[in-house]
Order: sequence, then structure tokens, then C-alpha cells
Amino acid sequence: MPRRHLIIAAACSLALALLVGLGWSSGLLAPRAQALPGGAFSLVDQNGRVVNQDVLKRHWSVVFFGFTYCPDVCPTTLQSLALAREQLGPRAKELQVIFISVDPQRDRPAQLKAYLADPAFPKGTIGLTGTPDQVAAAARAYRVYYRKAGEGEAYLVDHSTAAYLMDPRGRFDRILPFGITPDEAARQIAEAMRS
Repeated sequence: MPRRHLIIAAACSLALALLVGLGWSSGLLAPRAQALPGGAFSLVDQNGRVVNQDVLKRHWSVVFFGFTYCPDVCPTTLQSLALAREQLGPRAKELQVIFISVDPQRDRPAQLKAYLADPAFPKGTIGLTGTPDQVAAAARAYRVYYRKAGEGEAYLVDHSTAAYLMDPRGRFDRILPFGITPDEAARQIAEAMRS
């Protein structure tokens, strides 16, 4: 290869390296940081009051998306969270459970209030609902999937099953996966509270 071609190849390689470096440092080529679950929302609680993301502040919160006609995942998760909360002892008062409905068509505030009154569920659980657009925005903020399944009044809603542990500033701490035992959920929540 003639010397002139070597010089051109070296100059091109140097220029490419500089462009890649500039692109990386400017963020154009850097990998995007995965956004964590959580964010702004505006919904209505089971007492008809407008609530936003500030409801998460000053408490540890377990946020769970479900619906009151759910035959299995939702009641199982809420019962498990009630048992886990009992295991926290005096620290239980620092933890609140937020249940966000993905079925705004049926889950009006009165329906949420009746559902969450079940003594097997965590006492004081805050139920939230809203318009379809408000619920969709909250679900997007938490990376939650949901979709109506079936027709007629007896339809179900397919939905994500994980619960989200949020710190007292409303920031994501960790996922509590579906099927986690109450003992393990309590251990993870206590661990987060200590850190």
C-alpha cells in the first residue's frame, strides 16, 4: 500500500475515533439509562379525594396494580402483603400499601372501598382509580402492562403481577415479585428500611 494511502487511512481512523468519542461524551452514542418505575400520576382514592404521587412521601409504600374482580393474583398479593406487614412489628406503621386499579370501568371509589375493607387485606390500604387515561398514565409510569380480556360484564384484565417498593421520597427501591412469601417480602422490606 502506498504511503499516501496509509496516511489517509490513519487520518480517517483518527477522525472516526474522535467522532465516536464526541458522540459518546455528548450522550448521543451512550447507552440510555433505563428509567426506573414510578413517576407522576393523578388519581382518585376510595374516598373520592384526588391523589397524586405525593401520597408516597413520608412512608415506605408497596404499589400494586390490580382490579377488584381479579380472581387470584390480586387477593393473593394483598393477603401476602398483610402478613408481611404484620411481621415488621413496630415498623409496620411506616409501610403503606397502594392498590391502583387497572379496571377504571368497574372500579369506582365505592367499589374499591368495599373491596379493600376485607380484613385479610392490609389495614389502611389506599385504593386508587381514575379515568382510563389517568390509569394508563400511572401504568406507563410504573411500566405496568394491562389489557382487558373477554367480553361482557364478566371480563377479566390481564396485568403485570409485580409490586413495587417505593422509599419515603417516592423513589423506586425494588420489585417484590408475585409469589414471594410473606416472610421474604417482610425481610426485603425490613432490609430496605434499614439501608
